[in-house]
Amino acid sequence: MKMNRAALADKAAWEKAGVRLPQYDVEAMVRRTKENPIWVHFGAGNIFRGFIAALQQRLLNQGLADRGIIAADTFDYDIITKIYDAFDNLTMNVTLNPDATTSREIIASVAEGLRADAKDAGQMARFGEIFENPSLQMVSFTITEKGYALRNMAGELMPVVTADMKEGPDSARHAMSVVTALLLRRFKAGAYPLALVSMDNCSHNGEKLRASVMDIADAWRQNGFVGEDFIAYLGDEERVAFPWSMIDKITPRPAKSVEESLLADGIEEMSPIVTGRGTFIAPFVNAERPQYLVVEDRFPNGRPALEQAGVYMTDRDTVNCTERMKVTTCLNPLHTALAVYGCMLGYTLICEEMKDEDLVKLVKRLGYVEGLPVVVDPKILSPKAFIDEVVGERLPNPFMPDAPQRIATDTSQKVGIRYGETIKSYVAEGRDLGELIAIPLAIAGWLRYLLGVDDEGKAMEISADPMKEELRGKLAGIEAGKPETYKGQLREILKNKVIFGSDLCEIGLAERIEEMFVSELAGPGAVRATLRTYLA
Repeated sequence: MKMNRAALADKAAWEKAGVRLPQYDVEAMVRRTKENPIWVHFGAGNIFRGFIAALQQRLLNQGLADRGIIAADTFDYDIITKIYDAFDNLTMNVTLNPDATTSREIIASVAEGLRADAKDAGQMARFGEIFENPSLQMVSFTITEKGYALRNMAGELMPVVTADMKEGPDSARHAMSVVTALLLRRFKAGAYPLALVSMDNCSHNGEKLRASVMDIADAWRQNGFVGEDFIAYLGDEERVAFPWSMIDKITPRPAKSVEESLLADGIEEMSPIVTGRGTFIAPFVNAERPQYLVVEDRFPNGRPALEQAGVYMTDRDTVNCTERMKVTTCLNPLHTALAVYGCMLGYTLICEEMKDEDLVKLVKRLGYVEGLPVVVDPKILSPKAFIDEVVGERLPNPFMPDAPQRIATDTSQKVGIRYGETIKSYVAEGRDLGELIAIPLAIAGWLRYLLGVDDEGKAMEISADPMKEELRGKLAGIEAGKPETYKGQLREILKNKVIFGSDLCEIGLAERIEEMFVSELAGPGAVRATLRTYLA
């Protein structure tokens, strides 16, 4: 069997293969969506396919919606051509259950796939039709935090953004410029209302999206491309809203075991591809079962009944509290600690790390002992129950092929939120920083990891990070196995408020981190020995 719309008619064959099919007329859904679209999504990768598109499928299955989603990509056009077009916009969604079973479902809620390529006049004309249609209710995004950035690490506008601002809406190339140009089309067509919803895993995501759109629009105003009326339209949340959200679901890269199981059941052409942009992606998505999406309920033109699909629709404060709970206490800090220590201890799977008593002690102390006393409680979810699920079900899931090497990516951009916020809470509440053991260990472990030497003394690859070379430069002279080579090199890093959110030297936490770091330099096995010493 091949996954395409025509093949959906053979219901018996799919049922035999254990695949659940859409419970609605797919062709009718596609037709209605093209005529009067309600939802466009930018960022056509796995979190969208395996989570967000599946939400709309639930509504379609229940008769609570009659239109689907138009998926678009602003960066990797091969995803649209080779994964969407090639399979009639269908996705094989494979849920990896903790009990060793899998659940399969074909997601058909994507009606159309588009490339947001400024050079493709036909594609951009279609975008124009969509945005000019009064029926459009929401535009959502999973383009990663970097997708909203207009400036580089030095705070300077990127060359493509400078060119977009200078050349105007008709030449838009950067994702944020493209979106702002499409909003201009909507404004000129009738200033119709719309919600733009970032669903990326970053703090204050709606605020980041709004700021970038407003920066582009204001530059166009200054350069004479748009008037004050367009700026007023974007600035009026009764017409253009930027709801905040919190999203949580792990969708690791496609697993060979999943591909083989599909093939064994007669489902053909499921092999992953590597796009021209280096994305490793397959016609299927494998993902964990737990998932959370909390969205600020601010939709000036209406919205799908997302609460009927399991989404928490609430206010901005609750979204912010839920995001802080997850990112600063209940999941992300644990993930990052496992990532850096897992790499140094030779692990390639997060689930295997959760069989390691030392690492389990580390993450449990991080969450339960050091995080929970200052956790932000969103009320709609229990922080302790959330950690219980993370530690007891999600991280140990042996069928989740997630790697510490993937999680260790961009750690310099994460430690300020994942550890710095808890540290600031301790300081603000007058708590004894001496109570913190796991957080200093996590920070010391990250810095030791940056040396690129594992706990056996062998060279290891360091995951991509925008500050990797700068940080390694500051660690110059330090050698794993030679603690005497430490001459205070960490101090400049530990006092960096941009990285940690506060000056760790000033607040008195740096000495403990240095002590742990030097202990981890002692020689082969020193990383594990340090964990055991401090977590005893």
